[in-house]
Amino acid sequence: MRIAIDPFMHRHLPLEQIPAKVKELGYDWIELSPRGDFLEWFKAPRVFPDRIKTLKRALNKAEVGIASLLPMYRWASNDETERQAAVRHWKRAIEIAVELGVDTMNSEFGRGPHPDKGGCYCCHTGSMIEACEDAWWRSMEELVPIFEREGITLHVEPHPEDWCETLQPALDIIRTVNSPRVRFLYCAPHTFYFGDDTKAMLREAADVLAHVHVGDTFNHKASSGLRYILNPPGTQARVHQHLDIGQDEVPWDDFFGTLAEIGFDGIMTACVFAWEDRADHSGRFMRAEMQKYIDQYWK
Repeated sequence: MRIAIDPFMHRHLPLEQIPAKVKELGYDWIELSPRGDFLEWFKAPRVFPDRIKTLKRALNKAEVGIASLLPMYRWASNDETERQAAVRHWKRAIEIAVELGVDTMNSEFGRGPHPDKGGCYCCHTGSMIEACEDAWWRSMEELVPIFEREGITLHVEPHPEDWCETLQPALDIIRTVNSPRVRFLYCAPHTFYFGDDTKAMLREAADVLAHVHVGDTFNHKASSGLRYILNPPGTQARVHQHLDIGQDEVPWDDFFGTLAEIGFDGIMTACVFAWEDRADHSGRFMRAEMQKYIDQYWK
């Protein structure tokens, strides 16, 4: 199992300082999410030969590896110009993964076009959901053969506000891709968008599950739907958190116990974003908590 951290809360550090910081916090692996000086959000990678060399040198010095690269591009946009740009950016990101010797990438199903172009996000209107899913399939037709050729595995997660934001149909969509290089990422902070039975959901995902994000969240459906009171009533806002283990309502014994039961041996990433004022403490705490559960259930 690769136990990693998403260093998003440390993005103020220069890229070449991230490996040493990750090592300091107790991790041997990084899940490198978007940052302005590498894989920028929705834009072409800011990567050139010297940056690759500098990052490799820093990784080797810290004895830290990249468990996964996380690009975010508009590969599900129903604006064909945006979608084609996203595919170009994905192809370059795959080349970067190969240059770094990284064997895994992960991303989200995607939210469709830029709001300035689409006027709304895809989950807010059924007509756009269909168009975004169709766009995503066109992108996958181009990209899956490249992942297979390069020996890189793609882990995909449904995200609140994506065209696909729930456990189903996400699992069946990934099975329909029917490639050993496309697998499922279960994000614990999205638990209550997936359902209410953590054990059953992880067991259902077992055949395609390769990656988990670890962070706590409140059940937004609890208290008769009044956990959060949003105005105006009926708003389509999507609310969740990425907090330290134990601060909210994810059933962690069910989560870790079921992962051990199904033989999970993939990537486990600390994925906390809420505590930039104490990012070091959060990173160390999450590493210790994950290890505690691993020691308890992976005997």
